[in-house]
Amino acid sequence: MAAAKKEEKAPQKGEEQKAEVKTAGKTIFSEAVPARVEEIMGRTGTRGEIIQVRCKILEGRDANKILSRNVKGPVRLKDILMLRETEIEARRLNKGKR
Repeated sequence: MAAAKKEEKAPQKGEEQKAEVKTAGKTIFSEAVPARVEEIMGRTGTRGEIIQVRCKILEGRDANKILSRNVKGPVRLKDILMLRETEIEARRLNKGKR
């Protein structure tokens, strides 16, 4: 019985450089803008898992603008949300539909 052993290849020059770039330890984040929760408007979603809030943009091009946004997860007044974009506003909650 001859057991086949897998031999590991020695990394070539190009592969070594790629590995070094991956293990550099740097994390690149996309740009985000902080916004403070001013008002909790209500719950939405099929099971009520989404909370609609009004938030005030704190920095960036749209500073001091107030937007309504949908948030998934726990949120309280004066929490800081990091928004990837500040141009699209959430649709209003439709109340009274049963």
